Amino acid sequence: MGKEKKISREDIAKMSREERMKYEIAQELGLLDQVLEEGWKTLSAKETGRIGGIMNRRRKQKEKEGGISQEKEQ
Repeated sequence: MGKEKKISREDIAKMSREERMKYEIAQELGLLDQVLEEGWKTLSAKETGRIGGIMNRRRKQKEKEGGISQEKEQ
């Protein structure tokens, strides 16, 4: 397998919204330093599942808020 590219905090700002959200959640959970230093593969299944679950919840919440604001405009 190839070596993973190291990601810096500055690189995160240039990422897509979805990717940035993943790193923001990792930071909220206190896992960002580990991810930046050692990569995503060093996280446990529990940790990655938690990040994915929070991402999904936020995505659904944004979709719901978007639908509500569109209804108000009509």
